[in-house]
Amino acid sequence: MKLYGYWRSTAAYRVRIALHLKEVNFESISVHLVKNGGEQHSKDYSELNPNHLVPTLVDGDFSLNQSLAIIDYLEQSNTKQTLYPNDVKTRAKVQALALDIACEVHPLNNLRVQQYLTSSLKVADEAKQLWLEHWMSIGFSAIEMQLKTSAGQYCFADSVTVADICLVAQVYNAHRFNVDMQAYPLINQVVENCNKLPAFIKALPENQADAQ
Repeated sequence: MKLYGYWRSTAAYRVRIALHLKEVNFESISVHLVKNGGEQHSKDYSELNPNHLVPTLVDGDFSLNQSLAIIDYLEQSNTKQTLYPNDVKTRAKVQALALDIACEVHPLNNLRVQQYLTSSLKVADEAKQLWLEHWMSIGFSAIEMQLKTSAGQYCFADSVTVADICLVAQVYNAHRFNVDMQAYPLINQVVENCNKLPAFIKALPENQADAQ
């Protein structure tokens, strides 16, 4: 199994956590998102993933993009440490929180959005920072409220789920951009608990071979 990603990609980070939680052996192949105009735009990679994004998982002759689709594929094909609850309603809640993070918060601070703000719209660094802080704070405030009714050690009671995977990766991104996280004690506690686990430690961006 091969994972095409980039050490600092939030979406690739999610998949690495899932792979390590499920103890899947995989080869990491770096796709540098900045060097040479972005290797995700190269002919070879764009044939593999026409969206010009990471990650892409290749399992034999099967390839798949989109981090949550990849995680669901890993869940269906590997029974080691389930990432979704069995209860139908709780599973739906977990999926909803994961999607809140992956679809509502993350896209607004993704690299290509930031590049467009800077290069095409000529947004100054200070204004771009306000953009990041604004959208992350809206997302994190909603998540903090959700956790008041669902959290234990992790987002949903005391079992790691895909929601935790998404949250940890997004909070890492927030710290990277100096977003003030003091207003979110439940989020911070969940992330701290997750980051004590070996799978999360192995998946950390700075622990990847292509970290720069």
